Amino acid sequence: MLVHPVLAAVGQQEAECRFQKLLTCLSHPPSYTCVRASTHLAALEEIRRQLGEELKKQQMCSSSPEDLQILPHPRITDVLLLPVDGPRPVQQLSSEVVVGAQCGSAVLRGAHVFAPGILGSPKYMKTGDMVSVFSDLEGRCTRGATSFQGKKVFLGNGVAEMDRSTIFCTGEPPRGIGVRMVAPLYQSPSFDGVLPSLAFLQNLPSVVVGHVLGPRPGERILDMCAAPGGKTCHIAALMGDQGEVVALDRIRNKIDRIRQNAQMLRLQSIKAFCFNSTQAVSSDPAQQTEGPPFLPDSFDRVLLDAPCSGLGQRPNMATTWSLKEICSYQPLQRKLFHTAVQLLKKGGVLVYSTCTVTLAENEEQVAWALDTFPCLTLQPQEPHIGAEGMLGAGLSPEQLRLLQRFSPELSWDQTQTTTAFPGRADSDTIGFFIAKFLKN
Repeated sequence: MLVHPVLAAVGQQEAECRFQKLLTCLSHPPSYTCVRASTHLAALEEIRRQLGEELKKQQMCSSSPEDLQILPHPRITDVLLLPVDGPRPVQQLSSEVVVGAQCGSAVLRGAHVFAPGILGSPKYMKTGDMVSVFSDLEGRCTRGATSFQGKKVFLGNGVAEMDRSTIFCTGEPPRGIGVRMVAPLYQSPSFDGVLPSLAFLQNLPSVVVGHVLGPRPGERILDMCAAPGGKTCHIAALMGDQGEVVALDRIRNKIDRIRQNAQMLRLQSIKAFCFNSTQAVSSDPAQQTEGPPFLPDSFDRVLLDAPCSGLGQRPNMATTWSLKEICSYQPLQRKLFHTAVQLLKKGGVLVYSTCTVTLAENEEQVAWALDTFPCLTLQPQEPHIGAEGMLGAGLSPEQLRLLQRFSPELSWDQTQTTTAFPGRADSDTIGFFIAKFLKN
């Protein structure tokens, strides 16, 4: 039963109901677009001003200054929030373009349709044609299709920026915008090329993680599963780029992405290495290299943003999880935990986080860690804008209050738009989990 590791603390009927609400919630974007401002480079208000000027140049934001809201978060000093308008009443057209699920998710968050994401289009589509854009939910649309009758969801209307022949019949994969969205189902500014060094798109809970870790100038900090580098760069920025942030990931091109992000954000304190974090502890006392593996007790703080089932990412246009897949991450997460505890100095801070809502990958892992590592104790988190932990893993009420869980399905209501700011922004996020430990 798929709901078991997700909502094990409630009865079967309530679990089924909540799980279906979760799937519905995950198919919609959060109510606010979150921008992490590079306050190590400029003041928040200056970034807010520049961002407003840039976004007003976009067609969808050009009606009047009052139509564009850029709201500072009242508790998180480097966050700007932009309300998302939707779902809007958009009439479907007869000409259809079909895109992949990943492309569809990006469109729901304000992106245009880039040509590589297009799977199918009308046979005679020309530049300038008005088309409706749909996302293929099951990955069954073949590239180059002229029609598609499979399971799909409407994303809005746009204008073709390329002929069909350019998209599908060229020798090299096409680049650039294939369809420019002019009437999206969810209207949110496109951030393509907008203030790349000052405004970084990042989900709100992911920004919270950096603040909870609490990096300080001069410290040595490890980000164990760092790609694509958003949290790594945030840690370095919070340190004032003073100290050392070591970023590990086992995939080479992801390490390149981390380095690109660090360069774009003008951060010099980041050192990124292609390495398997489960093997990052050295048993050789003579180990002197700056890269992995590292000697025990090498880091002041460790972020373990663990690989997980991702059952919290929004919007997700293809909910194809299986029980086997969801349960497969727990052993790897525990291997990484062992490494993290060994590499952390006594008195250091370990933050464990996931972008999933399952009990097995969150509260159960915390309970296991506290039993396995007597040196670890849970710590209060600041800021704490999410809910407390979920029952069902044997943790005490006091321990649950120290955890931070973002479960958007518990408060999500598509018709409820009157919740006072920032309450809706704090609750209608991606699904996420954070635990903070001190090594005694």
